Parts: sequence; structure tokens; C-alpha cells
Amino acid sequence: MDDAAEITRHYERESLVEHLRSALAKSGLGEKQLSARDLAQLDQFHSRGLAATVELAKALPITEATRVVDIGSGLGGPSRYLAETYGCTVHGVDLSQSFVEAATFLAERSGLGGKVTYQRGNALSLPFPADAFDLAWTQHVAMNISDRAALYGETCRVLRSGGHFAIFDVIAASNEPLHFPVPWASVPESSFLVTADEMRTVLAKEGFRITSWTDCTEAGISWFLEREAERKQSSTPPLLALGTVMGPEFGQATVNLRRNLSEGRAALIQAICEKV
Repeated sequence: MDDAAEITRHYERESLVEHLRSALAKSGLGEKQLSARDLAQLDQFHSRGLAATVELAKALPITEATRVVDIGSGLGGPSRYLAETYGCTVHGVDLSQSFVEAATFLAERSGLGGKVTYQRGNALSLPFPADAFDLAWTQHVAMNISDRAALYGETCRVLRSGGHFAIFDVIAASNEPLHFPVPWASVPESSFLVTADEMRTVLAKEGFRITSWTDCTEAGISWFLEREAERKQSSTPPLLALGTVMGPEFGQATVNLRRNLSEGRAALIQAICEKV
């Protein structure tokens, strides 16, 4: 299977900018300049939402001068949070053209057009020169990529020596198969989880030293259970939420991810690595 083609098929959405423009208006945000918290339910496309982004950022030495590449930038929530909070510049890369256009639209609405940029590109062939960045950032990206060595090797290439690689991903926790669909894949053929040991081994081979490794699984389970309880209490789904972008199947996909975590089939890890 062509990973890039399958990823694009899973995430691509027609008229996404117009859909978001309408949802913002109906939510009462109109032409208001948006903040990271205004969009947190919509554009943080990973377990634990904005909280996971905040925690990952706090584990890193980010300043106004930091040059960041967000690999698999999605709707741009993490990149805009970094730019808004730390004043750094962030370049996002994503396979989905509709997500690139939506992220650019939301950056303009957030007043961050001068700090964040987005372009379509492949994580296995990043459109940047070597040593271009101080920090590479990925949240829930590698699960869609079968060639983990190529992903980590290309990330290492665009980082300067001593630069950091920040990761928040789902990994395999046992040999038991996942319940599908999950947020990143409708079928097993487009999901590529690795174990913690496998991930550590590939990172080391591709030029990284792991400086921090945190299991976030229990926090993730609690977060999903809280979201499920909120949905049951609400008579109507929120207008600015990932389900409005990803469609009706997304609710079951998130329930399945929580179930996979609870049953020990998958786990959540936060890792900080340094280019050696």
C-alpha cells in the first residue's frame, strides 16, 4: 500500500476552509481574533488535546529564537500554540492540502500569519535543507508511517546538531490487535504502530539520544473518559470539534482508541530526543 496515498485519503476534506468559516460564525466567534484556547477542541488532533501540547512544550528549551518544524501539522493547533506562547517561528508540513489550507486560514484568523507557515509535503522527504531547525515536533504522526527509519532519519537531517526532537505518539503495548477504526486509520492496513523497544532502537540508529521518556497512557485514558462523559451530557455536539472535520465515524474511533489503551493493546508516550 502507498502510505502517502492512504494517509491523504483518510484526512483530505473538501471545502474545509469554508466549513470552518461557517462553524466559527455559528459559534459566535465571527471575525474575532482567535486564541489557542478558542480552537482547542478543534485543532489539537491528538490524545489529551491542548494539555498534551502544553506539557510537551514545557519539557523543551523553546525561546523566541527557536526555529521549529511541525511534521504532520494537521490543522495547526500545536504550531499556533508554540508561536502564540513562545514567540518562535514554526513551519508546518502536512500531506493533506485541505489541512494545509485550513491551518493557514486559522493562523490568519489568529494573527499569527507572520510566525507560522504551512505547506504540503511528505515527512519522508521534507522540503527543507539540512540543519535548518532547532526543534522538530510530531504529535500522533508516526502511526501512519510504515518506514519509521526514514521518518526519523529525515527528521534528523533537518535538525542542527544538538537540536531536539519532540514526540507524542501512540505505540504498540502488546501483540493483541487494535480495535478499529481509530483516529488515524479506518483499517489495520494503514496503521503502523511499533513497540517502545522498537521505537527506541530506530531513534538511536537514526542519530538521536533519548533524554526523556514518559508513559502518558493513564492520563490519556482519563482524558478520553472525561470527553465521553461530556458528550453523553450534551444534547448537541460542539460546532468547533474534530468530529465536525473528520465525520460521524470519528466518535467511535476515539472510543476505540480509549478501549485499546485501557486493554493494554496500545500506549501513549512522550519522548524528547537530542540529535547527537
